Amino acid sequence: MVYYKTNEEIGLIRKSCLLVSATLAEVATFLKPGVTTMQADILAEKFIRDNGAVPSFKNYKGFPFTCCISVNDAVVHGFPNNEVLQEGDIVSVDVGVFMNGYHGDSAYTFALGTLAPDAKQLLKVTKESLYKGVEKAIAGNRVGDISYAVQEHTERKHGYGVVRELVGHGLGKQLHEDPQVPNYGKRGTGLKMKEGLVIAIEPMINMGKKDVFYEEDGWTVKTKDGKPAAHYEHTVCVQKNKPDILSSFSEIEANERANPYLDASYY
Repeated sequence: MVYYKTNEEIGLIRKSCLLVSATLAEVATFLKPGVTTMQADILAEKFIRDNGAVPSFKNYKGFPFTCCISVNDAVVHGFPNNEVLQEGDIVSVDVGVFMNGYHGDSAYTFALGTLAPDAKQLLKVTKESLYKGVEKAIAGNRVGDISYAVQEHTERKHGYGVVRELVGHGLGKQLHEDPQVPNYGKRGTGLKMKEGLVIAIEPMINMGKKDVFYEEDGWTVKTKDGKPAAHYEHTVCVQKNKPDILSSFSEIEANERANPYLDASYY
């Protein structure tokens, strides 16, 4: 069942999404070699609760943390832990909040220290593919148009692996709603989108092949070939002529550029 949102509901989802963005911006200030992902998770939970919301992911189907934090060859759904982050690590942080009855969801990938050129390229292309997908989120287009745009830019142009097992999704009163939004597919296929559809578009792209496996924790998804992955996500409302991005990377990027331990030179 696809739920189209009223203007009032869209406003509430936007508030939740902007709190997610602010949380990711806090993480951008904190991250550096020598800290742990568990410390980042604790910081994020405190920030979310201090701002009157609750973490969407914590206890969702048994997930035990506030953030999914995935390092290097972990694609998504990584467990925060006490391993110290190192120079050259790629750290993807996915956050959701629930506030005023509605969820917000967004993700961002950070580069600690100086990355190798091929890793920088992966982040650049994955982030670009997110916006190419977002551009297609307008009324009258189909979900497959978003999917095709992401796949075309990442897999066909650059030879990266597009993860098939995990997809974007609708968002609202539930964290995951219809429709599913794959990062691969054919133009002109899938649900025909109408105004008021709110979806999370989230390319999950591997430097190497598309194949992944689940760790023993049942959550962490890793690349089979051990090569790194990147993940960026916006929550978007479909409108007539232009998509309305409800989350924001502006504050995250500002803090990323201001943090001397992060490399923002890839974009």
